[in-house]
Amino acid sequence: MSEVKQVTLPLNDEIIDTLKAGDRVMLNGVIYTARDKAHKMMVDMLNKNQPLPVDLAGQLIYYVGPTPAKPGQPIGSCGPTTSGRMDAFAPELIARAGLKGMLGKGPRTPSVVDAMVEHKAVYFAAIGGTGVAISQSVKKAEVIAFPELGTCAIRRLEVENLPCIVVIDSDGSNLYEIGVKQYQQP
Repeated sequence: MSEVKQVTLPLNDEIIDTLKAGDRVMLNGVIYTARDKAHKMMVDMLNKNQPLPVDLAGQLIYYVGPTPAKPGQPIGSCGPTTSGRMDAFAPELIARAGLKGMLGKGPRTPSVVDAMVEHKAVYFAAIGGTGVAISQSVKKAEVIAFPELGTCAIRRLEVENLPCIVVIDSDGSNLYEIGVKQYQQP
């Protein structure tokens, strides 16, 4: 089994160059949360030449709608949302806002992968159903935009050792495709 890579955020091209499909990673630093409604709102803002509520250059968005925090905790359960819900918007945020990383679950469309390759971005996956375990990596959480969206508001999270896997790297190598091919071999 390969060693676990420690990745300190924000992301830059040098860090992204070291990440390959299949790498196990622990994320450390600041990440942002957003789901489809927030993504649509941000793309609408870009189309109106309005500033985004957060500078996404070099940042990572975690596709999650966390449950309310229990007393004394920064966040409730926060497992990944299906990434395909953001695929209509992700290429724009990568190309126009400088988004460098995404964290969710499930495959991505060719347009997202193409934008990742063209603009050097990476897609991480977390395992669905592990929201309580992932919440232990969140040390601080605050709503920073679109509070009217409730659990889908944009949050700023400070994380330590958030476990995930590089699923699609900046070369377009895709663990979902590699894994299927490996298991089809005799």
